[in-house]
Amino acid sequence: MNEPQDKNSTINDVARLSGVSKRTVSRVINKSPKVGKSTRDRIQKIIDDLGYSPNAQARGLASRRSYLLGMIYDNPDALYINDVQRGVLSICREFGYELVVHPCDMTSDSLISDAVNFANRSKLDGVIVLPPVSENNDLAGALGKAGVNYVRLASIALDTAKHVVISNERSAAAAMAEYLVTLGHRRIGYIAGPQGMRSTRERLEGFCDALEIHGCKPDLDMIALGDYSFESGINCTRELLANENPPTAIFASNDEMAVGAINAAKDMGLDVPNDLSIAGFDDSILASRIMPSLTTIRRPVQEMARFATSKLISSIDGREEEAKTPIMLVPSLIERSSTRAIDLT
Repeated sequence: MNEPQDKNSTINDVARLSGVSKRTVSRVINKSPKVGKSTRDRIQKIIDDLGYSPNAQARGLASRRSYLLGMIYDNPDALYINDVQRGVLSICREFGYELVVHPCDMTSDSLISDAVNFANRSKLDGVIVLPPVSENNDLAGALGKAGVNYVRLASIALDTAKHVVISNERSAAAAMAEYLVTLGHRRIGYIAGPQGMRSTRERLEGFCDALEIHGCKPDLDMIALGDYSFESGINCTRELLANENPPTAIFASNDEMAVGAINAAKDMGLDVPNDLSIAGFDDSILASRIMPSLTTIRRPVQEMARFATSKLISSIDGREEEAKTPIMLVPSLIERSSTRAIDLT
């Protein structure tokens, strides 16, 4: 078919030229699985040839959807938020959705009511909830009760498979501990994240369990409590290095604290990695830009966001089997210049 492109083409034109009903054309536009591949391909070619673009408002009215997804978060890490948004938007574009963001204060008494009101007021088809807000089970319960489709990003199975995408951070922290031990380090400092967060617990326990397996269980004076900020990385590193028997390596449980640790070590006259190995967690853009470049755990943030968005849209579309598919991603260790082997002799 070589119909000329016409920006005023309608769904009726597509249906007529395809020899199908408007409902079938609508299903193709809305990515419904109820249309066979050959029919879908034929209709899509006609849509492309005509240059037909459905009116968003009419599309929403016809399907009783807003084609809006929400993102709820309370996370000061702009690099993490940027990665999540990139992942979400890559799927939104494919299915014709837009994204609305809702920054919140997870310590607020009105957190739950604000989040539910946000979803209802914006007429969202569903929401993606980021850590640490995603760890709030009361919020998840309230969203479900209000009939709001949701998916949480988390470090453990906080919810049914339909409602969560998991990053196995316990095993990732264990892998870093094992890596540092293989480099010859036996006294390894650890900078933990904020108390009360499940990711903090998962990373710390994974790290400590792995060290114990390798016969070098950390002393309490080798664990410092940070808050995922650059400043806490500096302060915790100074605290760890003030020990009578200081560490030869420090594992900070996020990259921002690890960068703070590198700065603190340099200020104290230490060379990284010759005098002190330092590693982080996340593989943010900072990790490859600081000198020396940072050995770290690459958390698949964009991939998690893509899976969460696909899972959410599957749930909205009624594709329950797809929505219920369990998703657990395993972060990977990225070796760079901030760590080195030490001489055990």
